[in-house]
Amino acid sequence: MTVARPRMIFNAFNMFTVSHHDQGMWAWPGSRQREYNSVDYWVDVARLLERGHFDTLFFADVLAPYDTFGDSSERAISSGMQFPVNDPGTLIPALAHATDDLGFVLTQNILQEPPYAFARKMSSLDHLTRGRIAWNIVTTFLPGAGRNLGFAGLPDHAERYARADDFVDVVYKLWEASWEDDAVIADAATGRYNDPAKIHRIDHTGPYYDVVGPHLCEPSPQRTPFLVQAGVSARGRDFAGRNAEALFINALSPQEAAPVVADVRAAAARHGRDPASVVLFGILGFVVGSTEAEAKRLQEEITDFQSIDAHLAKQSVFLGYDFGQLDPNEPIGEIAKRPEGKEGVVGQLIAMSPNDRFTIGELVRWYGNLRVVGTPEQIADHIEAWQDAGVGGMNVQYVVSPGTFEDFVDHVAPELERRGIMQDRYRPGTLREKIFPGNGPYLPEAHPARGHRRAAFGVTV
Repeated sequence: MTVARPRMIFNAFNMFTVSHHDQGMWAWPGSRQREYNSVDYWVDVARLLERGHFDTLFFADVLAPYDTFGDSSERAISSGMQFPVNDPGTLIPALAHATDDLGFVLTQNILQEPPYAFARKMSSLDHLTRGRIAWNIVTTFLPGAGRNLGFAGLPDHAERYARADDFVDVVYKLWEASWEDDAVIADAATGRYNDPAKIHRIDHTGPYYDVVGPHLCEPSPQRTPFLVQAGVSARGRDFAGRNAEALFINALSPQEAAPVVADVRAAAARHGRDPASVVLFGILGFVVGSTEAEAKRLQEEITDFQSIDAHLAKQSVFLGYDFGQLDPNEPIGEIAKRPEGKEGVVGQLIAMSPNDRFTIGELVRWYGNLRVVGTPEQIADHIEAWQDAGVGGMNVQYVVSPGTFEDFVDHVAPELERRGIMQDRYRPGTLREKIFPGNGPYLPEAHPARGHRRAAFGVTV
């Protein structure tokens, strides 16, 4: 008899664009990614995910084209690699209206908008989604985004996190410490909608932001949206320990994930939080088949179909090395004879290569296609290994949309549900209540945002 495992959280990783991570697959037969400007396409995706009992649909975002490869954005733009990209915040209300339980994660970096305006946006989304909105807190990694946002380039890493600390304190005060729970009267007989005595300025003065308040929105179902983060540097992990309820990590294997899990949990404890109040998410790219051989054949076809140029443009940013310095058609055996092929990013990639006859372009494309390939049972076994490493959620990445999510819902999810790893029905309540049942719609009392509430009112109200 199979013993049911603890439930994990499953997130569908997406972007309001024609091509997210698997480059060129918008042209794959059966792909609907070219319909990304159609709300009908996105409604179909959201309803599919809800049928499969996914917890959330996550929208990644960027504010500049990738321009590291050859010091140019031409290859990224020509291939449609995360370009063009629309504003996911405008899409989420329509998807919430079309669904009942699916949560939505909005990525927005702290340079993008002043905290006062951003707080209103997120409260509005929390109202319109009936408490199903989450914020992915990022500090951005693209220099072009810094230029486009008027910062004359990207502030350095330390300054971005210092600014993030001040930014979150502003929005926490607005969400938690500006309106008392009974500030809205809505008394038709007297014509009084609000009680001004229960709506407060925040008078925040910080190193980057001076904000008076009060918050423009009445309290939303969660007050503070569910808080997600994706930064995995040492500073990012500490920030997550203070703020995040979920953290997406970039480990390639359960073995790599285990020390990150331990470090983030230790950071949460340092900040006076319950380490179990942070869910760590691993990444799951997969190709499923009725047999392992069938899945491997499909994986080879997918890899061969994808754009090498687009993968070079993407990995130049993610790996921090301009692959435009190399001839993409040069065999890695030749590069390995030179210093740049023996050390650094290129040396590490060559050491990982499963085929010594690859060109460097083929190797980078192979690296961009690392995923689990096999039957539903094999994919479920892989997810169990992540769970054993302390990971509590999986970030499911598509190859083709909606086909990859259809494969997961129809073939992988039933096996996960059988093992108890994936929910087979939704819990009631807000997104926070669905993920942390029994704790109510608001952040736990140990979270620093609730500390601002206690400081304002003496007790939590």
